[in-house]
Amino acid sequence: MKRYFMEIGYDGTNYHGWQKQPNAITVQETIETSLTKLLREGITVTGCGRTDTGVHALSFYVHFDVTCLIDSIQDFKHHINSFLPADVAVYNIIPVGNDAHARFDAISRTYHYHIHTLKDPFLRGRSLLLHKQLDIDAMNTACAYLMQYKDFTSFSKLHTDTKTNICHIQHASWKKNNHQLTFEITADRFLRNMVRAIVGSMLPVGYGTKKPEHIKSVIEAHDRSEAGQSVPAHGLYLIQTEYPNKTIAI
Repeated sequence: MKRYFMEIGYDGTNYHGWQKQPNAITVQETIETSLTKLLREGITVTGCGRTDTGVHALSFYVHFDVTCLIDSIQDFKHHINSFLPADVAVYNIIPVGNDAHARFDAISRTYHYHIHTLKDPFLRGRSLLLHKQLDIDAMNTACAYLMQYKDFTSFSKLHTDTKTNICHIQHASWKKNNHQLTFEITADRFLRNMVRAIVGSMLPVGYGTKKPEHIKSVIEAHDRSEAGQSVPAHGLYLIQTEYPNKTIAI
């Protein structure tokens, strides 16, 4: 058996998330179906994580095993892209060792959440429209608290099969470009719904109805009911997944 990493991107609008599930169209199933047809053997792909329904990915890694060696990476990439629907694309295919793992070898993941405050038809379904202005300085002050803690129970979806709610956040910040705002966050791992819950909890800080210290109180509560409502999925993007040099080299 030979193992390959594959870097993909997808528009999550038409999918019920990454992970394969019964009676729903998912990105994982779509890729497995295309690889199975192309390689003419049953292929299972393992992703670098899970994205929820409607979440997008600009750089998402998977690995798969195949009995035959892929002779031409460029030709194979062209063929697999012709099999896939228009909202899923393969960017890179990398031969790796048989012990390389797309999920467990990842050392960090970076997400962006996009907000715009001026109606823009070209951002519809890609960014969250808010009609109030946000205080980006206050929200960046709140971001500093995220890096002081490790237990993010307050931002986790309830009743998941996660064994621990410990995450190490390496970076969190807001940036503004005219009427568009982007929240960027990097961590070694994320809980289900975590980024959307963090953004939802920061909006009252941006509106001025809560102080930046509100985020500190939410984290210390270890209670999902203390956090804000999760923002919609369509503004969330997985931007980058990092691996040690020994795992893959692009």
